[in-house]
Amino acid sequence: MKIIIINGSARKGNTLTAINALIKGASEKNEIEVIEPDKLQIAPCKGCGACQCHKGCVDNDDTNPTIDKIAAADMILFTTPVYWWGMSAQLKLVIDKCYCRGLQLKNKKVGVIAVGGSPVDSIQYELINKQFDCMADYLSWDMLFQKSYYASEKTDLAKDENSLKELEDIGKNL
Repeated sequence: MKIIIINGSARKGNTLTAINALIKGASEKNEIEVIEPDKLQIAPCKGCGACQCHKGCVDNDDTNPTIDKIAAADMILFTTPVYWWGMSAQLKLVIDKCYCRGLQLKNKKVGVIAVGGSPVDSIQYELINKQFDCMADYLSWDMLFQKSYYASEKTDLAKDENSLKELEDIGKNL
């Protein structure tokens, strides 16, 4: 299976630790590519609608090659730190630009990992999951998992052996 992981974090901390643990489990049986939006030149969506006539975004940046990769994947893994009770701007930027080819994202297998500085029973994770639930309903996604992790310091998740094992096992089962 071809898996695209969108890393919604610009830092090398807990979100990357979660990604690497999942990759450790999934890499044997799957082709995996990580997209790092903070390293791309992607202009925010203007809502112009021109993409519906031009088979892609009219911005001359990294949008279309990025969305091509996402559309070609069998599975999309969205990963994000929690920023102000929601997903990061880096991840949201890519999601917004998916509008240009949204229908090509139908029926994908999807996973979500959110890492935040509040305990996992906090409303922030519920808000992020609800947003992905709405996208999943609209695009007929097969939501394989939504996982939330509490990690307030940069290396907290790396010290959490149970969470790392859980993520590795999820990867093995993809």
